[in-house]
This record gives sequence, structure tokens and C-alpha cells, in this order.
Amino acid sequence: MSEQNGRVVSVVDDDASLRRSLHNLLSSAGLSVGTFESAEVFLESGFLDRTGCLVLDLRMPGMGGLGLLRRLAASGPRIPVIILTAHRDEDMRQRTLQAGAVAFMEKPIRGPALLDAVRSALGAA
Repeated sequence: MSEQNGRVVSVVDDDASLRRSLHNLLSSAGLSVGTFESAEVFLESGFLDRTGCLVLDLRMPGMGGLGLLRRLAASGPRIPVIILTAHRDEDMRQRTLQAGAVAFMEKPIRGPALLDAVRSALGAA
């Protein structure tokens, strides 16, 4: 699968090793990928308009994943968001899905499942 209409998959996670792993996984599938260590860095990056799918950590210092998800939902174009978390929490799962996330996945992430979710999100974008 290649970049769709100039769109990239943006990965926002404060864990540098996970960002590298996700970058390698997604780019090995032929996707264009941008990685960011925080929600704030992502918002300042200029990638927002180019993002076709956002893979977003739920818990991060500063603005968390739910905060960014809500901000994006309130302010602009609909970007499919896949939430990642190391903390199983059914209430938070429901809150993120209600806020507009297209998927909620627990860490450790299974590569094939994430690729399927990203491809589905890009197809719906």
C-alpha cells in the first residue's frame, strides 16, 4: 500500500522506541509516516493537513491522546484516529470511541492488527 493522495500516517507517542518500531512497521508496508513525541509537537509540525490517519498514545505528558482527539474533533477536518494504550480501561475506551476514535488498541501492539486498522482508516478517510 502506498501513500494515499499525499497523506501520511502520523504517530504520536512519548515512547521513542515505540515510535521507531511503529515507523518501521508502517513504512515497511509502503506507508508514508511522520512521528512525534507529543501532541503539542504534532500540532506545531505542519503535518495536520497532510495526516490521513493518526496513531495516538492515550497517556502522555502534557496534552494526552483524549485531549488531542477532542481538540481535533472540535476544530477541523475529520482525521481517523487509532488510540494506543498500555492501560486497559473500558471507561476510557468508550470515551475515546465516543470522541471519534475509529479504534482502541492495547499495547503491546500486534503489527498485523495495527496495519489492518490503519488501512481501514485510510480507506475511510
